[in-house]
Amino acid sequence: MQEAKIVPDAIDVAPTKVLQITYPNGVVVKQGNDLTPTQVKDQPTLHWDADEYKLYTLLMTDLDPPREMTEVCHWLVVNIPGNKILEGQTVMEFVGSGPSLGSGKHRYVFFVFEQANAIKTNVFITKTTIEGRINKATRDLIKEYNLGVPVAGNFYWSEYDDYVPFLHATFNK
Repeated sequence: MQEAKIVPDAIDVAPTKVLQITYPNGVVVKQGNDLTPTQVKDQPTLHWDADEYKLYTLLMTDLDPPREMTEVCHWLVVNIPGNKILEGQTVMEFVGSGPSLGSGKHRYVFFVFEQANAIKTNVFITKTTIEGRINKATRDLIKEYNLGVPVAGNFYWSEYDDYVPFLHATFNK
């Protein structure tokens, strides 16, 4: 994560464990591999070395949106018991990668944070809503939810392909 400048662009300390990420089509995220938006369009399964009695937060973010934005949050789930994501509280539904044409490669980063306490929030952003996802910097979310240092993480690079216009068309304007 240091080589890709995720540290210090998003966080100050890299997670010590690798988050295992597998997409339904069998594609696996491998610490900075190149994946297309078509390959990563569906919600993946994730696994990390979790304590089943603790709560966790999952964050997926695009660190390289257009210059007028800081980051774009692609997925946020809080209050995950152990690594049972489907039992957590979804704050922002999963949205796959959608880098704009000509914007180059983007870093799509996943972080898992161990929570000190349950998080109380009524926020729910659907996968068709872009509002609320833009300019949601990792550092701001860490402060907002009192998350601390990530315990696990992983990332991939992605750039525009022919799937992106279909993804962008799903957003409410």
